[in-house]
Amino acid sequence: MTGDWRMDRIGAALRGRNPTVLRRLEAGFAVIGDVQFLPGYSVLLVDEPGVQRLSDLPRAKRLSFLSDMDRLGEAVERVCRRLDPDFRRVNLEILGNTDPFLHAHVWPRFEWEPAELVGKPVWLYPHDRWSDAEFRLGPRHDVLRDTLGSELDSLRSTG
Repeated sequence: MTGDWRMDRIGAALRGRNPTVLRRLEAGFAVIGDVQFLPGYSVLLVDEPGVQRLSDLPRAKRLSFLSDMDRLGEAVERVCRRLDPDFRRVNLEILGNTDPFLHAHVWPRFEWEPAELVGKPVWLYPHDRWSDAEFRLGPRHDVLRDTLGSELDSLRSTG
């Protein structure tokens, strides 16, 4: 997974060239995270590259984005609950401190996480979790990716 798509994740998704896209949703793109030290980590990207904040969207589109975040969160929860008996919960975050575009993080949390981190924000994980090749998204995550996509499809059909 290399290339310039990381420099313009939303534009690449709109052009069909972002390899992390799971599904196109109502107001954005569900993508699997670049790192998978918490398997199932996903992100919702808004579908308008210039949008930086939730408040930049008209109210109807805001509600669609939040509904998409809920749908992605539920998909991650269902998949992680099935795949790992130590699944605990999903954390949803809209932060925007680093990347200048609206996006929401969907973090699954597990009982097997280190005791000193399990109840804290994922941002406190050591640097190596974010940069080590062991946790980088790759072909070994194809089943997880496919399962998340299928779950998103299922949630669309059940409303």
